[in-house]
Amino acid sequence: MNRIVFFDSGVGGLTVLREACRTLPAESYLYYADTLNVPYGTHSKEEVCGFVAACIDDILSRCSVRAIVIACNTATSVAAEDLRKRYSFPIIGMEPAVKPALQSVREMERRVLVTATPLTLKEQKFQRLLGRLDGSGLVDMLGLPGLVRLAEEGKFDGPEAVSYLQEQFAPYELDRYGAIVLGCTHFVFFKEAIRRIIPPHILVMDGNKGTVKQVQRVLGLEEQPEREELPDIAFMSSRGTEEERNRLAACFRELL
Repeated sequence: MNRIVFFDSGVGGLTVLREACRTLPAESYLYYADTLNVPYGTHSKEEVCGFVAACIDDILSRCSVRAIVIACNTATSVAAEDLRKRYSFPIIGMEPAVKPALQSVREMERRVLVTATPLTLKEQKFQRLLGRLDGSGLVDMLGLPGLVRLAEEGKFDGPEAVSYLQEQFAPYELDRYGAIVLGCTHFVFFKEAIRRIIPPHILVMDGNKGTVKQVQRVLGLEEQPEREELPDIAFMSSRGTEEERNRLAACFRELL
């Protein structure tokens, strides 16, 4: 069976898989998490490229692949181009929702705050994106590596997450912003917590829907009617343990 594979360093890409299941419920999926090496955002580019290559080799040894979605902004920024040169099947990556965020603030005369891992923010891929879209210099950047750890620990909405977010946002005059971009799939778990501590006029945006639409375009998939039952989904991790597979499956169920 050919599967559409969603790959991430940990649980963050589950938020993209959820969007795919809603939009394309008739497909078969594999979710693979590199839990041996999470978080990616604090590693070097060379280390992350090595991690991703090893995981893709592991995936290909286990199943037939229709396409691989790199459901991780950090892995996309450092590894997607090389993977596309190496494999003939589609490699679909993430892109922070900078363009729709800038469009949303155009008439508000406000700024955009892009949150991501430090590695994503400093990589050429993201800097080129800013150079192409942010001619007016309206985008500011904020690295939030602590959210990846909190997501992997399942602390999405408790006092530790709220305290961390308040501390990180404190230096910013949030009334000046019209949109916050979640440039890491792990951060989507904290969307509601973020909304509660920022002014109500600020939009909170992510790239998940855009990524799934790209999957649909690349694979030539028709619109699919909603259905109550879940699609066929397999869970795997670089640790290879049943405990890890069960943890990923349980985390995914919590998103539904």
